[in-house]
Amino acid sequence: MKKAKFYKTNQDGSAQCLLCNHNCVIQNKQTGICLNRINNGGNLYTLGYGVISAQNIDPIEKKPFFHFMPGSLAFSIGSLGCNFKCDNCQNYAISQVKSIEKILDNFSNINPERIVEEAIGNDCQSIAYTYNEPTINVEYYLDVMRLAQANGLKNLWVSNGYMSNECLKEIFPYLDAINIDLKSFDNNFYNNICSARLEPVLDNLKKIKQEQIHLEITTLIIPGLSDNIETLSQIADFIASELDGDTPWHLSKFSPDISWKLKNFPPTGEDIIYQAYEIAKDAGVKYVYVGNIPGDQKENTYCPRCNELAIRRLGYHVERLDQNGHCIQCDRSLDIVE
Repeated sequence: MKKAKFYKTNQDGSAQCLLCNHNCVIQNKQTGICLNRINNGGNLYTLGYGVISAQNIDPIEKKPFFHFMPGSLAFSIGSLGCNFKCDNCQNYAISQVKSIEKILDNFSNINPERIVEEAIGNDCQSIAYTYNEPTINVEYYLDVMRLAQANGLKNLWVSNGYMSNECLKEIFPYLDAINIDLKSFDNNFYNNICSARLEPVLDNLKKIKQEQIHLEITTLIIPGLSDNIETLSQIADFIASELDGDTPWHLSKFSPDISWKLKNFPPTGEDIIYQAYEIAKDAGVKYVYVGNIPGDQKENTYCPRCNELAIRRLGYHVERLDQNGHCIQCDRSLDIVE
C-alpha cells in the first residue's frame, strides 16, 4: 500500500476521497467505489501502486488516437478496478473485480523505471494508461509519467473523464493526449448504466480543451441505450460548439459477447453508425471516425477543406498521404500532433 493523494480525514475517522467526482466518504477498513482506496485509521491508501494487470505494445490507433503521432507504437498498461460500473464494460475481468485487496498477491509489483525501460526497448514513442480507468491509480501513474516525460516519451490516457479538478491539475503537466469516453448525453444513462453523472465529464472535457491537451472522444453506440438520434445530435453539437470542431470523434459498435452485463443485447447495426457520422459532419465536427467496421473508408482522414484523402487506414495499417500534418492539395492543417 502507498499513501493516497487527494483526500481529507473527517473528525469521525472516515476519509473523504477527493480523487474523482464520486467524493466517496470511506469508513475505517473500507474501500471506495473504485475498490482501490482503503481507509486505514483515517488515512487513505492506494492498494494498486505498482500493480499491472495487462501490458501490450499497440498501434496508437488502437486506443484510439487518430490525430496524435499517427502510425506510432504505444506501450499500453492497465491496473485493477474502476470508478464506474458500466454494464457494457468489455474489460470487466480487471475493472470490476470484487476485491482488489484479495487478489493483489496474484500480481507482481513493477516499478516505474521498468515500465519506461520496456517502452523504450520496444520502440514505443508513448505510454498509454488504459484497459481500466487510470484515475484510480494516479499515484503510480504520475511516477511513471514524470519518468516517461524525462525520457522523451509521450503520456496518453484513455479515460471516462470523471477525475476531480485537483487530479486534473496534477496530471496536466505530464499529459500529452487523452481519449475520453463520452458515453451518452443523457444523465439517466450515466446514472443507470455507469453509476455516475454526466455533468462532471462535460466539465472536464472543456477544461482539458482549455489546457490545450490533445483530446479525442469515443462514443460506444449501444442499441436501445445510447443510440437515440437526438442524444447523438447533442453530443455532436457539444463537440462542435463547446469544444472545437477539430476534436476527433470515434463512433464505436457495441459487441454483446464481450460485455459485462449486456450479453442479451443485439450488436449495433451499421445504419445507426453511419447516421451518427452524417449528423456529426452536419454539426461541424470535422473529423468523425467509424470504428469496428473493418475496411470502411470512414476510418480515413480527409481534409476538412477540400476533402483530399490525407491518411488511409486499413485495420491498424496507416498510410500517410499528407505533408507534415497538412493537406497535400490545399495545405490546410489536419490538426495532427506529431
